[in-house]
Amino acid sequence: MKVLITGANGFIAKNLRVTLNKMPQIEVLEYTKNDTVEKLDSLIQEAEFVFHLAGVNRPKNVNEYYEGNVNLTQLLVDTIKRHNKNIPILLSSSAQVGNGSEYAKSKEDAEKIVEKYSKENNVSCFIYRLPNVFGKWSKPNYNTVIATWCYNITRDIPIQINNPEAELSLVYIGDVIHAFIKHLYITQSKELYFGINIVYKKTLGEIQQLLYMFRESRKNLLIPNIAKGFERILYATYLSFLPTDKFSYKLSGHEDARGTFFEILKTLDSGQLGISTTKSGVTRGNHYHNTKNEKFLVIKGKALIELRDIFSKEIIQYNVNGNDLEIVEMIPGYTHNITNTGDEEMVLLIWANENYDPSAPDTNFIEV
Repeated sequence: MKVLITGANGFIAKNLRVTLNKMPQIEVLEYTKNDTVEKLDSLIQEAEFVFHLAGVNRPKNVNEYYEGNVNLTQLLVDTIKRHNKNIPILLSSSAQVGNGSEYAKSKEDAEKIVEKYSKENNVSCFIYRLPNVFGKWSKPNYNTVIATWCYNITRDIPIQINNPEAELSLVYIGDVIHAFIKHLYITQSKELYFGINIVYKKTLGEIQQLLYMFRESRKNLLIPNIAKGFERILYATYLSFLPTDKFSYKLSGHEDARGTFFEILKTLDSGQLGISTTKSGVTRGNHYHNTKNEKFLVIKGKALIELRDIFSKEIIQYNVNGNDLEIVEMIPGYTHNITNTGDEEMVLLIWANENYDPSAPDTNFIEV
């Protein structure tokens, strides 16, 4: 199937293109604002489906709304009709339709053109009145406030927020692309208007707070809950705006005669991860926890891990090494230590179920 995308260099179109290009038996035809009317005519002759994503939402003058949103849509439809083709059209419109703005009026006029084409030619078309769309490759100061804020915050540029309680309706680019692509395979529809199933309702204050938490996580190492939901996709969007010279950041740790220790990251509800190095022949630990528990994983070198119930004399031993990865649990009520038994530096990965609190460390020293 040959699929035409207008506005092919835009935010939504770029995400759609990379997805379609991975799909077998799909050939993507691209039309951009720099292309000629003659090229559009040529592409229409090949196309079997049109994603009409081209549009103007921040012009220098009002006339550009109608040139980019209305006139181009009319040209698209007229070209299809001139070649006696009945091509399904998916139109990217706006949830702002009906608010009285010139932008909204131009989008509504474009909708009417597609609707008329659909009825007169008995061809299924699909109009999406999209709210704020966010995700990778969006443009700051153009697509969404999220794009602008991500760009600014990753560059330590101040952001403005007039009403933190103002609520936005947001859809994620991945959900938009998933919804769009379904119409390639289900082209017959009596419906004309469609929406994205997953819509997030978030205040500007909530978004601002999360974005600053993402930025501060490099300093305090505290990672918000980003495994699912809105936080997951907002974090992915935030990362996509990092300048290339900020893809990495250094950790600060502790070093003494025994070796080093660095905290890697902390979570809100699943503890923290750290890494330590220990010199040959050195023993570390000799303490127990009442409640805190840990997992030890030697990833380089050799080590002897010893544990003992504090009310027993029996010592439990584990010889571990970085060539045969094995996690050893540090059990509450068991004093434990780890000794580097190799000739080289030993590297240990440590997970603890709670973040370290110097005021309540739950660390009690006693020899194994």
